[in-house]
Amino acid sequence: MNRPKLQLFDTASLYFRAFFGLPSSLRAPDGQSVNAVRGLLDFMARFIADYRPTHAAACWDNSWRPGWRVELVPSYKAHRVLAGDTEVVPDELRPQVPLILAVLDALGIAVVGADGFEADDVIGTLATSAGIPVEVITGDRDLYQLVDDERAVRVLSVVKGVRNHEVIDQAALVAKYGIGGAGYADFATLRGDPSDGLPGVAGVGEKTAARLIADHGDLEGVLAAASARRLSPALTAKLTTAVGYLGSAREVVRVRTDVPLAVGLDDLVLPSAPAKPEVFAELADLLNLGGAADRIVAALALSDSAE
Repeated sequence: MNRPKLQLFDTASLYFRAFFGLPSSLRAPDGQSVNAVRGLLDFMARFIADYRPTHAAACWDNSWRPGWRVELVPSYKAHRVLAGDTEVVPDELRPQVPLILAVLDALGIAVVGADGFEADDVIGTLATSAGIPVEVITGDRDLYQLVDDERAVRVLSVVKGVRNHEVIDQAALVAKYGIGGAGYADFATLRGDPSDGLPGVAGVGEKTAARLIADHGDLEGVLAAASARRLSPALTAKLTTAVGYLGSAREVVRVRTDVPLAVGLDDLVLPSAPAKPEVFAELADLLNLGGAADRIVAALALSDSAE
């Protein structure tokens, strides 16, 4: 049997990437677009086959823009809001989401979410409590904050694409930013992330933010250095102006690790074959999943094979 290891898939991050990266000509016999479904299955098959996990979870955004985060920073994801606080999703992607859920259910791959929380928070909770090595598969750099060599938590980052994915451990973070996982959330708070509606500190870019955390340890250390006038007058002024924002933004950027989940590790065992083979076969035919269906089934079979 393979050694115990948990893979946590940042599901929406991956199916959005599949939708925009694969041709819209991938369709079911009835004309329904299925590029996100097929792409997600291929992504999962790739990582399962290459890294041989024994456990896995497709982590879900039950709340893509939690109210408690919006209360802290009202601009959080505000540019992605449709009427009624609904996320802006391409018309051809929206109907694929329930199909993804149906396919994952037929495969027997656990889908884990929690009301009031994002997939990132589910990932953070599972990653820090698993007790076995963890690989987080995501295109979201904010999850680098979970990297922890002592807990054997690393990120398989698809920021540069699935084929060119990077293994992000402590050494990789230090080489890239000069800081480790423990300092990443405060670094990201200072830098900001316009794609999430988080402006960061005006005039403080990635290099300056990384240097501040590397030199002073955390956000408290940075602000203490500013207060003691150990930073340049210009940088001190920028940080002082942003003090009110920084406290709230830090809580928004930080991934929660205390989400109440109704699953344990035993619920996340990766099946060696589809849990509902007849249903999966029917969906594969109905959705024209083709080789993607074959590849995920072959990958699952590896979870029960010897190393």
